[in-house]
Parts: sequence; C-alpha cells; structure tokens
Amino acid sequence: MLAMALAALDGTIVATAVPQIVGDLGGLSIFSWLFSGYLLAVTVTLPVYGKLSDTFGRKPVLIAGIVLFLVGSVLCATAWSMAALIAFRVVQGLGGGAIQGTVQTVAADLYPLKERPKIQAKLSTVWATSSVAGPAIGGLFAGYLDWRWIFLINLPVGAAALWLIVRHLRETGRTGASATGGGDAVRPRKARIDWAGALAVFATGALLLTALVQGGVAWPWLSAPSLGLFAATAVLACATVVIERRAAEPIIPGWVWRRRNIAAVNLALGALGLLMVAPTVFVPTYAQSVLGLGPIAAGFVLSAMTLSWPVSAALSNRVYNRIGFRLTGVVGISLALVFLLAFPFLPFPGQAWQPALVMLLLGGALGLFQLPLIIGVQSSVGWSERGTATASILFCRQIGQSVGAALFGAVANSVLAARLAAAPTGGLPTDVDAISRALDDPAALTTQAADYLRHAVAAAVDHVFVGAAAAAAVALLVLLFVAPRRFPIIQDDSDS
Repeated sequence: MLAMALAALDGTIVATAVPQIVGDLGGLSIFSWLFSGYLLAVTVTLPVYGKLSDTFGRKPVLIAGIVLFLVGSVLCATAWSMAALIAFRVVQGLGGGAIQGTVQTVAADLYPLKERPKIQAKLSTVWATSSVAGPAIGGLFAGYLDWRWIFLINLPVGAAALWLIVRHLRETGRTGASATGGGDAVRPRKARIDWAGALAVFATGALLLTALVQGGVAWPWLSAPSLGLFAATAVLACATVVIERRAAEPIIPGWVWRRRNIAAVNLALGALGLLMVAPTVFVPTYAQSVLGLGPIAAGFVLSAMTLSWPVSAALSNRVYNRIGFRLTGVVGISLALVFLLAFPFLPFPGQAWQPALVMLLLGGALGLFQLPLIIGVQSSVGWSERGTATASILFCRQIGQSVGAALFGAVANSVLAARLAAAPTGGLPTDVDAISRALDDPAALTTQAADYLRHAVAAAVDHVFVGAAAAAAVALLVLLFVAPRRFPIIQDDSDS
C-alpha cells in the first residue's frame, strides 16, 4: 500500500503546484508534458514489467521500480528547466509502471480468492485518500515551502515501502499452475526475455499515446504530424505482432487474446478507461464553471466517487460468489450506464449535491464492475502468468484513458465552438480556450453572456457523459457476447 501510495499521490500532488513550477522554470507551452510524459512511461512499460515479474518474480521488479521512481523524484527536485523536469518525470514513470502493475499482482499472489476483494479495496482506498490529500499537500508545499518538496516527500514514503518489502515479502519456493493445467515451478526459472518485443511494444505505445495526447492540442487532428504518427503507429503495431509471434517468450503472448475471459476483460477495462475521463476530467470543470464552486469544493464533488468505489469493491465478493464474475460485472456496468445517462438530466444550474450524488452512485457501480473482472482474470491463471495477465488489463485501461482524453476533449471543444459561433449576444470570448478564463472573472461579463457560457459548458459536459455512456454500453456488450458465462478458476498456493 505504501508503494502504491507513491504512484497514487504523484498525479494529484503535482497538479496543484503547476502554477508555481511554471513561474519558476517557465515552459508554459509544454508544461502539459509533465503529465503526458509520465503517463506515456507508465503505460508502455506495463506489459514489459508484467513479463519480467513472471520471469524473475515480483519482489525484484517491485524493488527496482520503487528505486527508479525515487531516483526520478530526486532528479525532479533538482530540475533546472521545464525540459529537464519533463525528462525526469519520464524516469519517474518508468518506475511507476513497475509499481502499479506489480502491486496488483502481489495482492493476488498473497491472498486467496475469497480475501482478494478486501485487499484490492484497501489498495483502492489508497487512491481515494490520495485524491483528497494530494491537492492539499501539494498546495501546502507550493504555497508555504517550495514546489520541489512535492517530489522530495516521496523519499521517506518510498524508503519505508522498500524496507517493508525487502524484509517481509517472500516468494521463495512458490509454485503456480499454468492455465493449461498442471503445476510448474516458478522460481528458479530460466530467463528468456524478449527484448526486441519489449522495445517494439514500448515504441508502438509511445507513438500512439503521443498522437492521442498531442492531437488537437499541439497540432490539428488532420495535420501531417498527427497523420504521420498514426501511420507510424500502425506500421510498428504490425511489426510488433510479427516479432511477438516469433518470440519464444513474448512480452504480450498470444494467449492474452486467445482466452475469451482475458480478452473480454481487456476490452471491457479499455472501455472503462475511456469512460472514466468523463467524471475525472470534466466533473471538476462542470462544478467550477457551471455551479460556481471553488477548486477545493469541486474536488469534493468528484471525491464522492472515490469514496464509494472501494466500499463497493470490498463488498463485491458477496455478489460474485453467488452469481459469478461475469454477471457481477454486467450488473455493475449496467448501473454505471444508467448513472452516466442521468447526468445530462441534472437541472441547470442545480445544486452541488446533485452531481455529487451521481458520482457517489457511479463509484459504487464501477467498484462492482472493475474489481470482480480483475480478480476473475487473476484467478484464472497460474503464478507464472499472473503478472502478464494483470499488466495486460492495466495496459488496456491506460490506453482507453488516453483515447478517452483525446476523443472527449475533441467532443467538448466542438460543442463549445459551435455554441460560440451561434451566440445570440456579444461580449463573449472569441475562442474555446478563453471560456474558462472568462468564467473565472464573471464580473467582466454581462449577466446574459455569463449565463450563456455556463449553458455552453453544461452542454459540452452533457455530450461527454453521453459518449461515456456509449463506452459503458460497449463494455456491457463485450461482457454479454464475448466473455464466457463462467471464468475458469485455477487453485494455486494463494488459494489454498
């Protein structure tokens, strides 16, 4: 949990200090890469670390990831320019990829099937706590000390995590059953790493995420850089498939997609990553621009979802033990679909408790959806395949999130641009980027203009939630028509 806290705190604590960082180092035009660079490094390394943990064990991979993350934190604290800080954030992300995937795998290794919801709920609580504590800690450091402390605070947390893992995490003598039946000794195991495949996966993911993150921001979607990146991604993806088919121990083995339960969960969790962009990115904007709340109050509207999610996840075993993993996921995503569609029907401008209630219900539904599917996949493979299977799920979810950020950002911008073009009143901003600045100072606008802008933002967010509901519908269809009725369960040491 301490290791996971490093990755969980990182995004929220850095976001609060961006004004101070930009004021000190400059680089306003490229500061978004503080987050994009980290996301790139985490996402594209997940499959690599998953395979490494299946080959060498979880402990060395987790220790290496924490050390790399802490080295990146120290480097970030010493950054002398925005470009240097972005490069050091990538180093942090290289460690963060090992932490996120391996911690989830260790939890499945150490706890039997009936106890996995409890430990996974505790890990979810780490993220929930970080979403509330991170902005407060980041604001404190940035306002009263120095922004560099937001990276140095990782050192004591990471040191404690390292000490506990080195001292107490024992894997020696573990055995696991393969998915085809029978047991296989996991350690020691001959190391055969597909380095060519790892490089191909890394390069393909990096190009795809760069195209998604920068498209519509640094350059237009149909421009030469955007089309070139997507074309290069397609070529590299084909090359990756060829390399992986020929590899003796591929980074992303074919069985990840040949087994219906894993393929279905990968697709469903990819849709989850996509739909999660709606609440996490657009609800704070809605709360501030439409409801007129401050940043802290807007954060609390979103935090309702992070509070109900781990509670629902912890109780999900009472459901899937009765009706199975697949049907539990179906119930969860069906409820999420209803709550996502409810958001556009909220009254305008409404009260803060109304979107908070929707977020509370949505978090409960998604906790019932995500965790049973992850546990179902982890329980269907042996020890020697669990790291790869878990990493594939997290990888698909991260890709979905990147696609969602690009797609829903384009949807919101198109709605806002159309509303500005059709505005019946004057005194409005001339471009989409100026809308949030104008609503930050509504006294500079006429009452009619401010009200029109708030309606425009509300309409844009409503369209995004409809798109998120479509993603939920895709996940529902995948579970109904791709996932098997029952997930195969393999008993190994952790289930005894």
